[in-house]
Amino acid sequence: MGAPRRRGGPAVSARRSVQELRAVVDEAAPRLAEASATEVAQWAAAEFGGSLAVACSMADAVLPHLVSLAAPGVDVLFLETGYHFPETVATRHRVEKLLPIHVVDVLPALTVAEQDERYGAELFARDPAACCRMRKMEPLTAQLAGYEAWVTGVRRDEAPSRAGTPIVTWDDAHGLVKINPLAAWTFDDLLAYATEHNVTLNPLLTDGYPSIGCQPCTNRVAPGDDPRSGRWAGLAKTECGIHP
Repeated sequence: MGAPRRRGGPAVSARRSVQELRAVVDEAAPRLAEASATEVAQWAAAEFGGSLAVACSMADAVLPHLVSLAAPGVDVLFLETGYHFPETVATRHRVEKLLPIHVVDVLPALTVAEQDERYGAELFARDPAACCRMRKMEPLTAQLAGYEAWVTGVRRDEAPSRAGTPIVTWDDAHGLVKINPLAAWTFDDLLAYATEHNVTLNPLLTDGYPSIGCQPCTNRVAPGDDPRSGRWAGLAKTECGIHP
């Protein structure tokens, strides 16, 4: 299959050992459990420097904005699956233009056309787990290998499976520190921050798509329903696997 095509990477010469990074988590997790998102971002910038990455689906620019205030020029990882809504791609370009960040396009080993040729068209409809693995999980794992920590926008209110999301934790799946500064936020908190700081929002976010993924696998959500119920609607699947 070959190595994933990607642009950019951590600006560090060496990565601390797993034992050293776990010790960072053990010390920081209880101390930051009730910290504000800004305080968490400031700690992350000071602790990890150029070995910090921000994951962003481009549903909004709140997380990149928050982290870039403490870490200008931070790498922002965008999983370019080839299946995004046009609005998501437009948001990605706008965010890159407006914020002091470095957007890293993380691409799968195969283009959509190459995947269709090898596995048949619309694999996402027949085997969504395999499609997510090839277009999201494997490329992200390869990209994260050089960093010490990554920051995600996971919130506890998004789904029951995310209700226990910690602020700082060890990510066994990827072998690095995982930081969730927005874990205690609600969707309203997100929108309030965006309004206060004039942060870019994907227009789909306020058009019935509170959770935005690949276009073929994302439906509108009825008011009051689980925000992630529009993802892989009708399938026994609620996560792509990045955030177990």
